[in-house]
Amino acid sequence: MATTQLPHQNFRPTSGFCVTSCQLSTALPFPPKPFKSRNLTVKTRQNLKWAVKLSLVDQSTPPKSTVDVEQLVGFLYDDLPHLFDDQGIDRTAYDERVKFRDPITKHDTISGYLFNISLLKILFKPDFQLHWVKQTGPYDITTRWTMVMKFMLLPWKPELIFTGTSVMGINPETGKFCSHVDFWDSIVNNDYFSLEGLWDVFKQLWIYKTPDLETPKYQILKRTANYEVRKYTPFVVVETNGDKLSGSTGFNDVAGYIFGKNSMTEKIPMTTPVFTQAYDAALSKVSIQVVLPAEKDISSLPDPNQETVNLRKVEGGIAAVLKFSGKPTEDIVCEKEKALRSSLIRDGLKPKTGCLLARYNDPGRTWSFTMRNEVLIWLEEFSFS
Repeated sequence: MATTQLPHQNFRPTSGFCVTSCQLSTALPFPPKPFKSRNLTVKTRQNLKWAVKLSLVDQSTPPKSTVDVEQLVGFLYDDLPHLFDDQGIDRTAYDERVKFRDPITKHDTISGYLFNISLLKILFKPDFQLHWVKQTGPYDITTRWTMVMKFMLLPWKPELIFTGTSVMGINPETGKFCSHVDFWDSIVNNDYFSLEGLWDVFKQLWIYKTPDLETPKYQILKRTANYEVRKYTPFVVVETNGDKLSGSTGFNDVAGYIFGKNSMTEKIPMTTPVFTQAYDAALSKVSIQVVLPAEKDISSLPDPNQETVNLRKVEGGIAAVLKFSGKPTEDIVCEKEKALRSSLIRDGLKPKTGCLLARYNDPGRTWSFTMRNEVLIWLEEFSFS
C-alpha cells in the first residue's frame, strides 16, 4: 500500500541528481555539517540498502543550492492532507523521474505514483492523517502519518491500518522532490519487496464483525505488529459493579437504563462496545459499562432508577489496544492483557494499572471467530518517535 511512497534507493536523473543528507556527506569532497533533528529517530536510515548514490561529472566543488527546505515543510503540511481527496497533491512539486517505494509497491515516475493513488481511492477509500512534517537533513524531509482503509471488494469490508514515516529526498538542482520512501511501524523489513509487509496486509483481512452502531471516537496514532495506540475523545458511560472481566453481571442493569428504566423513562440509542473495566493490578475490582451517544451531555441525561447504577464521564486520553476474535473467556482476556502490557513495557511506554475489555458483538447472534474483542490499557503518556 503506497501511502506516500518513496525510494530506498536513489537514481541518477537525466539532469541533476537526488540526494539525502546521509548520502551527501559521503559523496562530496567538502561535506556539510550533519543536520540534527530534535526528538526524532529515523530508524529507516538503517534500512536504506540502496540509498542515493551520487555520480557527479565534476566533484571538485560542492553543488550550490538555493532550496528553501523550510518552505517545503510548510508546503507538505498543506499539500499531503489532499492525498486522497478530489483536490489531490500538487504534481509540480515532484520531478517527473521520481522514485516512490513502500514495502510492497514501487513506481519510478510521478505519473505512476498518481495512478496508484487513484487505484487506492477506488479499492480502499483511504483516510489519510498527517501528524507532523520535519526537516531531517539538508535535502530530506520526514513525515509521520496514519492511513486507514476499507477493502471495498470484500463483503465484510475489512479495515486496513498503516502508520509510519515517509522520507522525502529533494533534488538540490530543481528544488523538487525526487524520492519518497515509506516505512511502516508494523514491520521490521521495510525493503521492497517485503514478504513481511505482504503478510501484514493479508492478516488484516480477517473477518471482524463490528455492529453498525455508534462507538467512542478515537484517532489511531500508531499501529505496531502487536497493538494500536489510540487517542480517545471524552465519552459518557452508564456503569455498575461487575464480577469479572469476562462476566455479564450487571449488564441488565446498565442496559435497562438505556431501554427506559431511568427518571424520564427515556429510551437511549444502543452503542458499542460494552466495556468491562478492571481498576486494580489483580483485575478483580471491575465495573461493566455501556457507552452513551456522543450527543448526550452528562448534565442533561436522566438519572438512573437504581442506586447501584451511575453515570460517569470518561475523560479520554491515550490507550494501547490489542484486538482479538473468539469468545473472550477470563483466561484469554488475562492472557491478552499480560501480552499487551509486556509489549508496552518492552517498547518503553508507561501503562497504567488495570485494563478494559471491549466487547462489540451480541454473543448469541455472532459466530465466535468473527467476534471483535479488544483489551485496552490507558497510557501515562505517549509521544511519537
